Amino acid sequence: MHPYTARILGLLGDRDPLEVLSATPDRLARLREGLGKAGLTRSYAPGKWTAREILAHFADVEIAVGFRVRQALAEDGYRIQPFDQDAWAKRYRGLDPGLAVEAFRGLRLWNLALFRSLSPEDLARGAFHPERGEEPVGTIVKLLAGHDLNHAGQLERILPKGSAGVSAGIAS
Repeated sequence: MHPYTARILGLLGDRDPLEVLSATPDRLARLREGLGKAGLTRSYAPGKWTAREILAHFADVEIAVGFRVRQALAEDGYRIQPFDQDAWAKRYRGLDPGLAVEAFRGLRLWNLALFRSLSPEDLARGAFHPERGEEPVGTIVKLLAGHDLNHAGQLERILPKGSAGVSAGIAS
């Protein structure tokens, strides 16, 4: 198993991915509020994305993964198109983080409607990621949930001290 896949699926563990995915929009809204204006410019570690950039990344990934799942369902032997997340992130600094959270919420609700409609056969449909290998639709959905946990955890590390209650919901 590719190291990224193992790490992200490890964050999810045995949790229901649809429950994690469903909880994330409210979790992000609470985190965004708890971060405040100053928190949006802080990073969880030197050289890493700021909270503003992480929030924008959530919205972009929701677009990309939604497209990947739809293509895998529509096209036999679908080959996933990877994207350079750091190249995408270069444009995030001037974007409104509140709008990113709103866009994410709408896209996530739409993707969840699709994910909940999938049959076991749909979830087993294959797709090929050129860096990670075979990724059936069900794995893509689980990776998205683990991705949520990863980045929400980063946002929690940026929160000001004393804001622990802000992130209530699915823990990372």
